Amino acid sequence: VQLQASGGGLVQAGGSLRLSCAASGRAFSSYGMGWFRQAPGREREFIALVRRSGGSMYNADSVKGRFTISRDNAKNTVYLQMNNLKPEDTAVYYCAASVADYGGASSRAYDYWGQGTQVTVSS
Repeated sequence: VQLQASGGGLVQAGGSLRLSCAASGRAFSSYGMGWFRQAPGREREFIALVRRSGGSMYNADSVKGRFTISRDNAKNTVYLQMNNLKPEDTAVYYCAASVADYGGASSRAYDYWGQGTQVTVSS
């Protein structure tokens, strides 16, 4: 599967963005999907995952109810709605697909990666 992330940009603190990740190839619905981010000089960080059926899990410490992951299997797309953005959310955001339903929080569990989309939050 090939993944194409979009929707990043520059936003002021307190604002919102919705990231999209479009998948090409077959059987999108069979993949567990995740979002990660990486800020300069830092390790890649897990944000959220969504299972085949739509069940989700979040990195509570990072997003604390501000972010929502969802998927539309008919559109082969996974979304990340980000509200109340903070400067510390500034990073490149990556979507990823796992052949497992539950990929977990480790980036090693994901088999395919998108190219990343830059999110910059100004104070």
